[in-house]
Amino acid sequence: MMKQRGFFSAFYPDVWMDSTYDIDFEELYRQGFRGLIFDIDNTLVPHGAPADTRAKKLFTHLRSIGFSCCLLSNNQMPRVKPFADEVQAFFIENAHKPSRKNYLEACKRMGTAKEHTMFIGDQLFTDVYGAKRCGMSNILVKPIHPKEEIQIVLKRKLERIVLYFYQRQQKNS
Repeated sequence: MMKQRGFFSAFYPDVWMDSTYDIDFEELYRQGFRGLIFDIDNTLVPHGAPADTRAKKLFTHLRSIGFSCCLLSNNQMPRVKPFADEVQAFFIENAHKPSRKNYLEACKRMGTAKEHTMFIGDQLFTDVYGAKRCGMSNILVKPIHPKEEIQIVLKRKLERIVLYFYQRQQKNS
């Protein structure tokens, strides 16, 4: 049991929240975070949707607080660049998450140290795991919309198992 728990802990988020839009970004800034890296699909908008008013307002607000922001997506340029342009954020497409390389590149583009950067995403095995591999703080958010590509649907079934053990560990802490 301990081996399994130790293995799963590599995927445990630092924080698990209902929505990106519920995060207290002012508090994160007070804690010393200066860079925010976001996944796009099902983190900021439903899968494949363009930047909406809520996302645009969020990024305007984040800049007013003093954050630098970067989008880190495994999607390709035609999906990522228009979204980044709309919210006025740095971006890296085809990021190969959970590879560490582009998490660190995002910090470089924003001019932030990984210790002062927070990653926000909706998937454990790409978003959270990649951030943890870099030693970067992270927040897992629940997916915005249930419509997802088949490979993600299959990963969600495995995520439920990991999150079950995460919740058990949180109750026992």
